[in-house]
Amino acid sequence: MPTINVRTTQNVLIQYQVAGLWDRILAFFIDGLIFIAYLIIMGLMLAETGLMEGWTLILVYLPIFFYNPLFEILMNGQTPGKMALQLRVVRLDGESPTILNYLFRFLLWPVDVIMVGSVAITCIVLTPNGQRLGDIAGGTTVVKMKAVTPHSASQILKNMEEGYVVQFPQVVNLSDQDIKLIKEALHVNVQLGNPQPMTILTTKIKLLLGVDTDLPPVKFLYTIIKDYQHVTSKLND
Repeated sequence: MPTINVRTTQNVLIQYQVAGLWDRILAFFIDGLIFIAYLIIMGLMLAETGLMEGWTLILVYLPIFFYNPLFEILMNGQTPGKMALQLRVVRLDGESPTILNYLFRFLLWPVDVIMVGSVAITCIVLTPNGQRLGDIAGGTTVVKMKAVTPHSASQILKNMEEGYVVQFPQVVNLSDQDIKLIKEALHVNVQLGNPQPMTILTTKIKLLLGVDTDLPPVKFLYTIIKDYQHVTSKLND
């Protein structure tokens, strides 16, 4: 299954797996159930009030017509169906989609769903990044929100020496989220040969902890992780 590298707000690339065809179909059906529930409720309300007229029906159908782009814009690339399955629309270049990207996806939606969605299904199956026509036009695809787990840092840190001496005790000021970002940056460096996230984090961590060291970025960050695990394990004893 292909993967997409998505850039976080901390300028770190995280690798996500492209959503499979059945995941996307199931998300579509969940959204479809929401359509049906909405129409039933609105139909009952209009029947009660006697407002079953042309203009009211148009107003009722408008939210369904704009359902996908509205939710994707407001919910960072997700509809309720996608959220239920932990899927999200992303750009192929890893940046956050813009309103224009979402609108391109929306404009070709009628073409994608004709003939029981056969156009969309065919494109998702045949394109390398699982894109329907709207995705191709918008430069987007849909990914699973569970990040591909980086293994490099955990393998190096498996065997911590019993007599290990913490080099940077200031690591107590870091959080688990900070350590997670460091591991992701190291993973990007090892797997993709991209040292930029690692270099940026090295500078930020040094400023945050107020430390000055000549250690290379890779060794410094691995040391920070090791120190943090050692210190936190002692605190939890």
